[in-house]
Amino acid sequence: MKHSFIDQYSGLDSFVHRLDPRTKLLCSLAFILAVVLTPSGTWKVFAVYLLVLLVLIWLSRLPVKYILQRSLVIFPFVIMIAIFVPFFKQGQVAASWDIGSWHIAITYEGLAVLVNVIVKSWLCILCLIVLSSSTKFEQLLHGMYRLRVPQVFVQITSFMYRYMFVLADQAMRMQMARDSRNYGLNRSNIFKTMGNMIGMLFIRSYERAERIYAAMLSRGYSGEIVVVNQLRFRLPDAYFALSLALLLICPAILWW
Repeated sequence: MKHSFIDQYSGLDSFVHRLDPRTKLLCSLAFILAVVLTPSGTWKVFAVYLLVLLVLIWLSRLPVKYILQRSLVIFPFVIMIAIFVPFFKQGQVAASWDIGSWHIAITYEGLAVLVNVIVKSWLCILCLIVLSSSTKFEQLLHGMYRLRVPQVFVQITSFMYRYMFVLADQAMRMQMARDSRNYGLNRSNIFKTMGNMIGMLFIRSYERAERIYAAMLSRGYSGEIVVVNQLRFRLPDAYFALSLALLLICPAILWW
């Protein structure tokens, strides 16, 4: 199983890769806040945000095709959540249908809200993909720790990233064993076997967590995060943060 699907291109050497992870975390948070707070319909501002992301992708030397393919994952979830907005939003009717005794209508205002949600979600997920693809995951955790994010959250995220691959490998082995033993069974038996697999995986995960925690305690674990390498905030980080702040503030002032 591939264990680097989140930070697959984090080993590249570029200006963005060399930035302090704290700088990238704070800048990503500022970008997402700017996108979310931008009023709907200000498409020129959204175009500037997209241009900023494209420049960052170019500076980080990340494959554009890879970034775009990963960003498409967000669309089914966004559409599933916001698909009914055009039908319930009041406003000028764009189209209507009579289905039996039901009258269904789509408004232009509802379509505008739907497009606005899709555009904002896509810009935010693009920003997060650039962040995760240009920074090693352990560096992100280190940056979160230095930014005084609660240690419990940082440690849970670290354990999740470390052991989700182990659990995925175990689930794949259980699935392979199921397929080798379930030839010719009907659908109800297959569902029953899948339920047993999920329960067994949960029990094994719980037992593994107990063993790992006991092993950590035996090696002196006290709940504190021990960091060897120190982060350095350099002059390029200040230039990058200042430039991004200007790029986010100026379009808002010009077109709002």
